[in-house]
Amino acid sequence: MTGTEPEHSARTRPGLARSLFRVSLPRWRGGQYSLSKLFFNFYFLAMGSFIAIAIVADFIITTAQQGITDDYSRRFMRGTITLIEDELYRHPRRQWAEQIKVIDEKFYYRLGIVERRSLDSRLASAQIDKLDSGDIAISHDRDLMYYRLGTSSKVLVIGPLSASRKSETQEGLPLDLRLRLWTWGLIGAIFAVALWFWVRPVWRDLEALRQTARLLGDGKFEAPAPQVRTQLLAPLAETLHSMNERVLQLLATHRELSCGISHELRTPIARMRFALEMLPETPLLEERQRLWAMMEADLDELDQLIDTSLTYARFEREIPEAHFSSVRFADWLADEVESIRLLGRQLDIAVDCSALPAGLHVDLDRKAMPYALRNLLRNAFKYAQQNILVSAELVDEQIRIHVDDDGIGIPEEEREHVFSAFSRLDRSRDRATGGYGLGLAIARRVMELHGGTACAGSAALGGARITLSWRAHQ
Repeated sequence: MTGTEPEHSARTRPGLARSLFRVSLPRWRGGQYSLSKLFFNFYFLAMGSFIAIAIVADFIITTAQQGITDDYSRRFMRGTITLIEDELYRHPRRQWAEQIKVIDEKFYYRLGIVERRSLDSRLASAQIDKLDSGDIAISHDRDLMYYRLGTSSKVLVIGPLSASRKSETQEGLPLDLRLRLWTWGLIGAIFAVALWFWVRPVWRDLEALRQTARLLGDGKFEAPAPQVRTQLLAPLAETLHSMNERVLQLLATHRELSCGISHELRTPIARMRFALEMLPETPLLEERQRLWAMMEADLDELDQLIDTSLTYARFEREIPEAHFSSVRFADWLADEVESIRLLGRQLDIAVDCSALPAGLHVDLDRKAMPYALRNLLRNAFKYAQQNILVSAELVDEQIRIHVDDDGIGIPEEEREHVFSAFSRLDRSRDRATGGYGLGLAIARRVMELHGGTACAGSAALGGARITLSWRAHQ
């Protein structure tokens, strides 16, 4: 692997992210969508829905009240019809046609007389029965009333009731239709003004989101977060901003891992290549065994590098959710230290839980927390001379684990830097200590998962102290 390969690999990730953004980018370019189009589409949809709802509601209400309205109209008009009937019976039947014209001039509504047989096709059978029984019949549109004059074949017609004489003489639409049109026109105008003041800021926010999405689609991930003024699109803007930050973090992690792993791979691979070249030229069995041991150690180192890198990448990529369970803490800590004690070889590793309350139970993620503790111990194994002390204490509901060694310690100005991935102090780059600078970075990620911290300080043994701290009860 050459030194340029990580840079090439790092450049491919923005290309992939850029293609993903372009897939999801709305096709609003080239004037295909505009504020006026959005306004009119929403306006016609809303107004059409309102009018349809009003028509249906009016039909239902009118149908439900039809019987009540007809009875009221009959009672209201019965006195008037009786007076007209009495007036007509004062004259011979042959003069009724002329007399009804005289009476008609005095009424707001039209009056007329028709033959009974002409109504069979105009009225429903139920209304015909009412007419023949001496009751008032009403047309299906409830605009005309019919009343049979005594036992004669003549029928008094009153109406249309919806239009006055004055409105009949005027040209144009009926009064009730004009009132409906004026009402809906006024409602439509008010709704249009209100909708415009609602749509315009929404459109501005959509334009801001579109511009940001376009910049992200072009690979400009440093684009500022869109300034959204409406609460409707605020969650979308926050999601877009969070996604952008996450992409930047993933790209940085990718570049960091690519550069770091490529740097770490060179040394074991170079040693293995040197051992393979020397192996055929070495006749001594002892020397050949030494070369084989070197290659096995290098393979172990490569395996550990890959495993550690994958662990770190998983914490960076997935942001796993913590699954807490309560453990008897002193026993758990002793078991974890015991499981890794063999890697300490000749070091004296002690566990001190005397500062903890008896029978203390602590909440932790039993899958993730061992990563943090074991990486702290591996770090101490590399630097300790003879002694390592693992201790724990409970301070203000915070459980703390201290891992102390008697090594060379960490300068104060570098204590925060050691928790960054692939960062190592200059004096640790010799093969006696080795390492990849990932252990403490993983420990900090685990503590962030627990809502805690990981920090470095000085130990009473003379070396470094690494401390893990989180809430004992979640």
